[in-house]
Amino acid sequence: MEFLKHLIKDIYISDWQVKVFLSIGILLLQWVVKFFLRKSLKKSQSSSTARYNWRKTSSNFIHLISLILLFFLWSNQLSSFATFLGLLTAGLAIAFKDPIMNLAGWYYVVFRKPFKLGDRIQVDDHTGDVVDISLFEFKLIEIGHWIQGDQSTGRILHLPNQKVFSSVIANYNALVNFIWDEISFTVAFESDFEKLKHDLEKILKDNSGIEYELAEKRLAEISGEFFINQSKLKATVFYEIKENGILFHLRYLCDPLNRRNAKQNLNEKLLYYFKNNKDMRLNYTTIRVSDTFVEM
Repeated sequence: MEFLKHLIKDIYISDWQVKVFLSIGILLLQWVVKFFLRKSLKKSQSSSTARYNWRKTSSNFIHLISLILLFFLWSNQLSSFATFLGLLTAGLAIAFKDPIMNLAGWYYVVFRKPFKLGDRIQVDDHTGDVVDISLFEFKLIEIGHWIQGDQSTGRILHLPNQKVFSSVIANYNALVNFIWDEISFTVAFESDFEKLKHDLEKILKDNSGIEYELAEKRLAEISGEFFINQSKLKATVFYEIKENGILFHLRYLCDPLNRRNAKQNLNEKLLYYFKNNKDMRLNYTTIRVSDTFVEM
């Protein structure tokens, strides 16, 4: 390029005129590159969304390169390749910070595996099942929000991969592919709490649908990766004394993707149990309202 400048100077063209011609050339080259890039994207990308994203990203990149070239052209710094390369790298890092962070997040997800396809995870206020992991984002089928019981809303959530660095991620399937759940209710003090505890433990054992021995084996396999004190897994019944009765807590393992059905099944068995055992009476809060008439 310096040789070109000297050659043009020999035919009596000023330095600023050379820079004007070169600037026009850079702008024309920018337009040509963008034109052919759009043509190739139409053939290679069938999705209009994908074409838009690629066109926008490539356009920003081309504009950035053009601005850097024009800057060095008019500041007589183009001959300093090291300076040019350093500023170019810094400019690219700033302009493409989010894509670079997303690529780093993808690398982290693939090799560190905080979650994988099919896992149920919670990221900030969003919970769902992982259905896709790509270079720049991962997708969840959303559960919760206005739908109760961990059921799907039907929406797809698109989350950038850089979320793995800035958000707390809760993985429902990280340990033994099961999670703990509880059902609580209160019975009257007159109920035989010892018999009730025994019966409830049998209901949990017969209707949990979980092989606790298999879960314990899986927990032992990963004990080298995590510091876990709990080695025995079993459904348990806890109770405590309250002012209005005895509060029972039924703690059991369930499949995170089948939590609502598991709770539904256990609630049905409990309702049948209390229906057939009249001496075991559930307690609940009632409000009695009476009208008071005052005669004058």
